[in-house]
Amino acid sequence: MGLSLGIILTLMWLAAATVTAFIVRKEMSEVFDSTLQETAQRILPLAVMDIVNRDGNNATQRLASLRDHEEFFTYIVRDAEGRILLQSHAADPAIFPDYAERGFSQTATHRLYSDAALQDTIRITVAEPLSHRAQVAREIALGLGLPLLIVIPLAFVAVVLAVRANLGSLRRFRSNLEARNARDLTPIPTEGLQAEIAPVATTLNNLLGRLREGIEAERNFASNAAHELRTPLAGAIAQTQRLSAETTDFAAKARAGEIEATLKRLTRLAERLLQLARAEGGPLRLDRPSDLRVTARIVVEDLARGLDPGRIVLELPQTPVNSDFDPDAFGIVCRNLVENALKHGAPDQPISVRLTEDGIFTVTNAGPVLPRETLARLTARFERADSKNDGSGLGLAIVAVIAERIGSSLTLSSPPAGKKSGFEARMSLPLTTPTAKLS
Repeated sequence: MGLSLGIILTLMWLAAATVTAFIVRKEMSEVFDSTLQETAQRILPLAVMDIVNRDGNNATQRLASLRDHEEFFTYIVRDAEGRILLQSHAADPAIFPDYAERGFSQTATHRLYSDAALQDTIRITVAEPLSHRAQVAREIALGLGLPLLIVIPLAFVAVVLAVRANLGSLRRFRSNLEARNARDLTPIPTEGLQAEIAPVATTLNNLLGRLREGIEAERNFASNAAHELRTPLAGAIAQTQRLSAETTDFAAKARAGEIEATLKRLTRLAERLLQLARAEGGPLRLDRPSDLRVTARIVVEDLARGLDPGRIVLELPQTPVNSDFDPDAFGIVCRNLVENALKHGAPDQPISVRLTEDGIFTVTNAGPVLPRETLARLTARFERADSKNDGSGLGLAIVAVIAERIGSSLTLSSPPAGKKSGFEARMSLPLTTPTAKLS
């Protein structure tokens, strides 16, 4: 914009200077013509008096120069036969054409004015070199053009600075928009925006509002649907278990078991959908810190029930890991990562769950090395690395959503650093206060 305004302003200045130069040149020619005429009318009476008082001597007289000077106007005075009676000291008779009539005339090199007195018996012609007028015109053009060489660069700088200063609010608006992630659809501040830009910003905020309402409606639907499914699913599982206990038909008992397994998978899916809605829409940061070690211990102890001793190895620091990260959200992260390791890890190898003093949470399990292309798509929704597994395909996607919303990231690696096989999920948790040694 600054460049465009500067170019337009420069072209306008050049056009104005050109028009001004033409006007000045025209006015200058009129002034010079008037000077020629005035010079002839001033000199002619004096020349007539001098010629009349010569006592019959009509020899050519050349006026002497009092001092050296540049003479732009020269003249000659002639009689009716064309004989030169009087001329200026620098006059060259060769440049003066024969007298034709009173008024202005022009040759290839001079502008002339002629006049006469005593019934056209004494005639005067004053000449001015056209080169003199051209020189004056050039000086005027330089006088108009040279300042532009200074003014135009300064004008460019002034225009750029003015545009930058006036569009500062627009740059801030753009920066705020670029800083948004895909899930942040809150209105962008529009304070200080120019009147020409404010309607665009308002329209954009309205669009973001409509998108937010649509996404929240879909999220609420999924959350409500998953919540409402829990009770009938629990009832259906209970009825299936009762049917399996009451029947003595082996085929019916097997069919009831399959139905129960399917209903349990559907229950787990509904639970994951509730977690996903919580991860996408619920608050993840609190206004008070809590010790995340407590949450990690509770989740691991709950998952370890019914497993072989030592199946899950929990490593916690001696100092509190204080964070404003919502313990419920951290519990979702911990549960999903550990369950993922239990489902996909080697069944005869322990799972390592580790939380460090600086907020690094890792879950590591043994197992085959996963290709890079598989790792890249594991956080996609309903993605299963092993199609034979009955997982929902939402566990890692939920953890990735939570990590993004708290400004962290979920790092998946296979094999883990320093190992030849296995899988590791790593996440950096936000800390609020430095850790302190327990007494």
